Amino acid sequence: MTDEATEQHTAPTAPRHWEADVLLRDGRTAHLRPIRPEDADLLVEFYARVSDESKYYRFFTPMPQLSARDVVRFTQVDHHDRVAFVLTVAERMIAVGRYDVVGDGEAEVAFLVEDRHQGRGIAQLLLEHLAQAGRERGLSRFSAEVLPDNQRMVQVFRDAGYHMASGYEDGVIRLEFGIDPTETAIGVMEQREHRAESASIQAFFHARSVAVIGASRRSDTIGQTLVRNLVTGDFTGRVYAVNPGAKAVSGMPAYESVTDIDDPVDVAIVAVPADKVEEVVLDCAGKGVHGLVVISSGFAETGDEGRQRQRRLVGLARSYGLRLIGPNCLGIINTSPDHSLNASLSTVMPPRGRAGFFCQSGALGTAILEKVQNRGLGLSTFVSAGNRADVSGNDLLQYWQDDDSTEVVLLYLESIGNPRKFSRIARRVSRRKPVIAVRSGRSSQGVPMGHAVRTIAAPGQAVDAMFRQAGIIQVDTLEEMFDVAQLLAHQPLPAGGRVAVVGNSDALGLLATDAAAAVNLSVTRSLSLGADATAEDFEDALDEAIDDPEVDSVVALYVPPLNVSGEDVANVLAAVGEQSDKPLVSSFLGAEGVPELLRVPDVAGSTAGRGSVPSYPAVESAVRSLACVVGYVEWLRGAEDDHAEHDAQTVAADDQPADGEDEIDASTAKRLVNQVLIDSPEGRELTRDELRTLLGAYGVELSRSARVDDLSQALDAGERMGWDVVLKATAERLRQRPDQAHVRRGINSPEEMREAWHSLTALLTDPEDAGFVVQETAPPGVPVAISSTEDPLFGPVISFGISGPLTELLGDKAYRIPPLSRRDAAAMVREVKGAPILFGYRGSEPADVDEIERLLRRVAGLQNDLPQLQAVDLPLVLVGTEGARVLNASAHVAPVVDPRSDWFVRRLSTMPGDTLQD
Repeated sequence: MTDEATEQHTAPTAPRHWEADVLLRDGRTAHLRPIRPEDADLLVEFYARVSDESKYYRFFTPMPQLSARDVVRFTQVDHHDRVAFVLTVAERMIAVGRYDVVGDGEAEVAFLVEDRHQGRGIAQLLLEHLAQAGRERGLSRFSAEVLPDNQRMVQVFRDAGYHMASGYEDGVIRLEFGIDPTETAIGVMEQREHRAESASIQAFFHARSVAVIGASRRSDTIGQTLVRNLVTGDFTGRVYAVNPGAKAVSGMPAYESVTDIDDPVDVAIVAVPADKVEEVVLDCAGKGVHGLVVISSGFAETGDEGRQRQRRLVGLARSYGLRLIGPNCLGIINTSPDHSLNASLSTVMPPRGRAGFFCQSGALGTAILEKVQNRGLGLSTFVSAGNRADVSGNDLLQYWQDDDSTEVVLLYLESIGNPRKFSRIARRVSRRKPVIAVRSGRSSQGVPMGHAVRTIAAPGQAVDAMFRQAGIIQVDTLEEMFDVAQLLAHQPLPAGGRVAVVGNSDALGLLATDAAAAVNLSVTRSLSLGADATAEDFEDALDEAIDDPEVDSVVALYVPPLNVSGEDVANVLAAVGEQSDKPLVSSFLGAEGVPELLRVPDVAGSTAGRGSVPSYPAVESAVRSLACVVGYVEWLRGAEDDHAEHDAQTVAADDQPADGEDEIDASTAKRLVNQVLIDSPEGRELTRDELRTLLGAYGVELSRSARVDDLSQALDAGERMGWDVVLKATAERLRQRPDQAHVRRGINSPEEMREAWHSLTALLTDPEDAGFVVQETAPPGVPVAISSTEDPLFGPVISFGISGPLTELLGDKAYRIPPLSRRDAAAMVREVKGAPILFGYRGSEPADVDEIERLLRRVAGLQNDLPQLQAVDLPLVLVGTEGARVLNASAHVAPVVDPRSDWFVRRLSTMPGDTLQD
């Protein structure tokens, strides 16, 4: 290369969040980043590996080599009008995509992918990231010119989900499309993300060959335990032992390195000292291993040095295309007979079942597996992710969504690295199968030492609200999780919350009735059979209860008389449970789990089949579990309605706006926010006029008011507004006063304004700092408050409550994560403790709740659309019988430092402090 090509120039700096680890269609990883001048040699080497045909498709002319001038032009960009991204694996460039601005708001986009990597979804990934970069740089359209024979590239653009326009001229197809993220484009991106992440996890569970690196001949070692568990766990593939200091392990030949193994290796289980793991990664990359399960400890759980070691480990593994479970983990288990796999330290191989389980702590994982076995619950798959440096619960949710062997998902979460993505995926999975979760640290919002995630700034109520929105059944303890899981795994879903109680103990029957009332279930039928009830009596009563159209589920209670085994009653319960289309739960002999007597054999070979009757040692546990499932069913119905509403609005958008959406002028709001940041790059509070424009763009009218500094200005403002105005002090220290002493109402003349001004200034200690405002009088109504913030992890969070100091003192607020459905907004209004005041409390007129819900959806949409809004606050909205008046508002605009974790592009999460987006 010439000096011109290698000459280093000071290049403009690209935003740090443009760099990302990404997942390709086949589940392998790669690294995407902006091109740099020092990539000249990498580009030349990459271009030499590309076929002549691919080069012709890119440049429309034979171009066997890049000239020195071309190399400089392609590697030196300004990251604004000329942007280029490269994709690398194992420090080799495998693709490049770029755009060049060609007109006002338009850029031409092009790609070149190495032939052996074509078909892996690389061009689609590059297009997503280029489009996001373009939007950040103010572009609105992309264009591309493609040769007619290059149908694969034509399909890349057509499949992206954008509204495409095409033409044909001079033998070239010209494509043009807007790059604003349409619903279709976002849906396409999420489907691709789902397929890629699911494929990456399937490669672990369906491994045909596993290498244990660190296998040992000593029986008391981790390496020996891993080998033994693989062999005794009926693994159907090949097991290889890697130990440079041994010739054989457990009767198998030992290899010095994984690269010495002749056959392919799908998964490597790593149990070597922490400082040796990086060497293992390089060996596994050279061998072509898909993924690593790192059992080794000594990483982020040990402190700063270990955290740096973990960061290097993940970066190295991903840069070579490998996914990683761990480090510091227990391992993974698959109970499928076709892919039986115990790649873990657990000597307990759980029975086959219908539940997939994800946890993080290795020590807790061992206890969980023992508990599962004791209850007879059974698992389909199990993952202990340890420090969760790469593979997380989000990846497992993606896999379990389509896994036919998994009907119930169980999550024990000690931290949530990407709540926004978790909420989105969990909501989709919950529509297909129930998700039950225990979240530790709910009160403190803390995370374990080894979990390198940022602390959630949003209040705990917001996290709980996110779980409810996503349809997750959140419980407090592992015991409650298993209680609910055994019901969902073995019994059908109830149609509603009407319960029949059948039993031979009046005392237990009363306990069941009280327990049902406590969790909002209604006992519509109670059949007390007496202490000497026979199996036939139980059968008749159960059949009667199940046939009752006023009953949705049945609770059976059995306490045996002396010297009676209860086997006859158990046979009846099992037979009824197998045939019933309504759920049947029991408190049978005080047993926990699914007792042998109540199990229905499963043709698939699991411990307890569908129709087996779960038993609970306490009747309260049975009823509480039933209530959790009823809540899930109610969410499921609402989710179906939300889905139908969303589809209707999407269709309506192509014809005419729905639900008043014609009132939304998002472009005006975006222009205002962008102009504020141009004028004030550090950000600032919006003025009253700016607030009126911003809120008005989303159909929220801000009441007229004027800031006044003296009596003369107050008189002028009252005159302009036609009097009937309010004078009030708005300083933070004053506006929350419960006695409202800082407000003077009903001012209709200059004399009344003078009197109000003098009385207020005499009352206040520092009137010059009071922030006096003259405002038109609003009709009477109930004061409510609506606010939204941009959380570093969650993205947008919206809250609602009755306005006033009592709400602040009691924390009586409802939270949700936008976007909001109608159901979300309605639930927010009704779940605050002060809600009755909106619905005619003590004979008052009901407030216009529909208008409150509309305002909630509009503020949520505003915050969701504009991440530059750090906060939007409507602290005083007066809601009358018809309509509402927004009296006060504020908003703060700030530059986006870290874009939202799933902001219209696919990317893998990273540890805090990395140069990539968390």
